[in-house]
Amino acid sequence: MTTALEKPREATGGGPKPMLDGQHGRVEQALIYIFTIVPFVALVAAVPLAWGWGLSWVDIAIGAVFFCISGMGVTVGYHRYFTHGSFKAKRGLRVGLAIAGSMSLQGSVIKWVADHRRHHAFSDREGDPHSPWLFGTGPIALAKGFWHAHMGWLYERDLTNRDRFAPDLVADQDLERVDKLFPVWTVVSLLAPAALGGLISWSWWGVLTGFFWAGLVRVAVLHHVTWSVNSICHMIGERPFAARDKSANFWPLAILSFGESWHNLHHADPTSARHGVQRGQIDISARTIWLFEKLGWAWNVRWPSPQRLARISVAK
Repeated sequence: MTTALEKPREATGGGPKPMLDGQHGRVEQALIYIFTIVPFVALVAAVPLAWGWGLSWVDIAIGAVFFCISGMGVTVGYHRYFTHGSFKAKRGLRVGLAIAGSMSLQGSVIKWVADHRRHHAFSDREGDPHSPWLFGTGPIALAKGFWHAHMGWLYERDLTNRDRFAPDLVADQDLERVDKLFPVWTVVSLLAPAALGGLISWSWWGVLTGFFWAGLVRVAVLHHVTWSVNSICHMIGERPFAARDKSANFWPLAILSFGESWHNLHHADPTSARHGVQRGQIDISARTIWLFEKLGWAWNVRWPSPQRLARISVAK
């Protein structure tokens, strides 16, 4: 099966490039720790804080809006569009999806795509940046693997080679600009909810609670939903389709992940624009792509066909 990874590599016209491209610098590594640990601390503090003070319907509404924008920036933009080419998009939508994905604070668009294409190239094998199966199958090994797949891999300093895994994005001037402005999108993602909270409540208290709930806590929740697809969805769940790895469907995450937790189908057919293909499988990202198609913003959408699904289904 040809993966989305192989197409941009062929476009380079050269021989194979190394998988890694140096290491994170100390400043970048420190920022990774800050932007993964600080939102998580806020998430841990959220329960006692919500019990006593500080959570309003305004904070919930702002948080929900930014969760959807940044979350689908990752699922529709970073993942299905930029990584796998599930559809073609007009320039405005392409840039908008890159910015929305950047606001998830999961890394710049080119870095994220390079890491994810590398994941598919070596899924659950040596070279996969976040497989939970790299340390063995015993209880201790699986616990170590879960931590590594969920977030431990983020603290490793190796950099995926962008020129090997994402040359098409590197060659796109619009995406290079968005990629380089990642610090700006990070600031916008955290301060815009605070500004909205202050303007709606017309108070500094609204600024503080907007920053805490719709900024830090929202980022932390989205982080762990995304990371759960890397960890949980490669360990437990149903596998109705034939994939070359241990990817699985995990239904409890379907809504929060906007359909990404129908992960087995995705690994069986990576370029498919729809991951939830069976009856009752909610896939909000696919419905959003359908809307973009109807509006004329997206075309050549790779919807799954009955014939394709029949070929990759596991016989029962």
